[in-house]
Amino acid sequence: MKPIWIVDDDQSIRFVLEKALLREDLPTRSFTNTREVLAALELAEDDEQQGPQVLVSDIRMPGGSGLDLLDKIKAKHPGLPVIIMTAFSDLDSAVSAFQGGAFEYLPKPFDLPRAVELIRRAVDESQREEVAEERMVAAPEMLGQAPAMQDVFRAIGRLSQSNVTVLITGESGSGKELVARALHKHSPRANGPFVAINTAAIPKDLLESELFGHERGAFTGAQTMRRGRFEQAEGGTLFLDEIGDMPFDLQTRLLRVLSDGHFYRVGGHNSVKANVRVIAATHQDLEQRVKLGGFREDLFHRLNVIRLRLPALRERGEDVPALTRHFLQVSARQLGVEPKRISDAALAKLAAFGFPGNVRQLENICHWLTVMAPAQLIEAKDLPPEVMAAAGGTQVQAPEAAGVATTAQPAPQLSPMSPERETAPAAALSEPAEGLVGASSWESGLEIEAQALLAAGRTDVWDVLSRRFESRLILTALANTRGRRIEAAQKLGIGRNTITRKIQELGIE
Repeated sequence: MKPIWIVDDDQSIRFVLEKALLREDLPTRSFTNTREVLAALELAEDDEQQGPQVLVSDIRMPGGSGLDLLDKIKAKHPGLPVIIMTAFSDLDSAVSAFQGGAFEYLPKPFDLPRAVELIRRAVDESQREEVAEERMVAAPEMLGQAPAMQDVFRAIGRLSQSNVTVLITGESGSGKELVARALHKHSPRANGPFVAINTAAIPKDLLESELFGHERGAFTGAQTMRRGRFEQAEGGTLFLDEIGDMPFDLQTRLLRVLSDGHFYRVGGHNSVKANVRVIAATHQDLEQRVKLGGFREDLFHRLNVIRLRLPALRERGEDVPALTRHFLQVSARQLGVEPKRISDAALAKLAAFGFPGNVRQLENICHWLTVMAPAQLIEAKDLPPEVMAAAGGTQVQAPEAAGVATTAQPAPQLSPMSPERETAPAAALSEPAEGLVGASSWESGLEIEAQALLAAGRTDVWDVLSRRFESRLILTALANTRGRRIEAAQKLGIGRNTITRKIQELGIE
């Protein structure tokens, strides 16, 4: 295993961590300042075995801060877990560390066993990422024999030697980011970074800083200079997902970058040159957005140089069997279980399903089947309720969640929700939310289960059903993010501390 790199100008901190990690058979390498680390990283680029498995860095050091080091490392090694050590007075900096992509922060003075446990978790995360990257290299980038997908593959081939701006259109969940990654991988910029940002997932007030970075003191909490996504993607590709949701005033700034290749950080006075290829994607009709005044016409024409339309999964039904088998294999590897097989009858029902959530929904269904199907061979009766309802079948009952008491009434089967990135407002809970697959099915099941518990005289109905709901929601998000908690929390729309507390309360670990 590669060593844990420790960066701190305090010799006692380095000594204590080194000894504690060596007792755990974790090799270490120590540095006193950021310059030494950056020099060692440059040498390590030629020999991957000499690089770090995890990097643990103090914030305040002579010759450069830990946040600056984090920023530089994430630009070149985005998958490397970085733990930031901070004193209580540096908590504002800790927030900046998370915004910069830190794995976790370690408050000083720290409890040594807890520090070792945190580093061990970061090591496990790093090793999972390495295995995932190896599998991604071995597995095909995209699957599809349907004529519509073959057209997409041919377009990617034709664009392989071009740096032209591309606009990818298609429904949510159809795989637009996969196409963007393929365009990057087969382009002259393949050796540069691929940086993706979902413009709809970031609050308007933060999006400008996220894209263009900010100078120190540009606003409250901006304690250090931060490079934005344009600078992080220098020499590579910047993927702007859901571009149709970008605020109108930011569209003006983006147009300026695309026009002259320069931009200013928030609060900055010196222009920064952007050597970046932009690939944008949207599920919206941008022409209609232009007519309604929600999207700049000149920006639309700047982005719409080459347009690639990605077909919905219902338009490529012949690809469903191959995609299903592939996702079942992927789910099994992620969960560390034997891959399940699927019967021809079950495949036929899946192929006939409309998949409003597209490929992402099929992937989530395969995750669900890997966990919930009772046998190694998935039969048609094991499919989730929304698939059975569409095929005219009947719902089956799911096994009881671990650790939850049941009544004589069988528990309703929990169905995977649509993987759409957009979330429905809380006010819509009284009706099936638009964008949720089978919402009426799971809500009806919830009502039946609540009635059964109430009829049995239970007085803990709220706690029982809330725990089951929260457990399934968190487990599904963790499966979707391959166990990465911070990313799962972001996708669920909750805080990092909240998901950690819920995992402990619910006994999910």
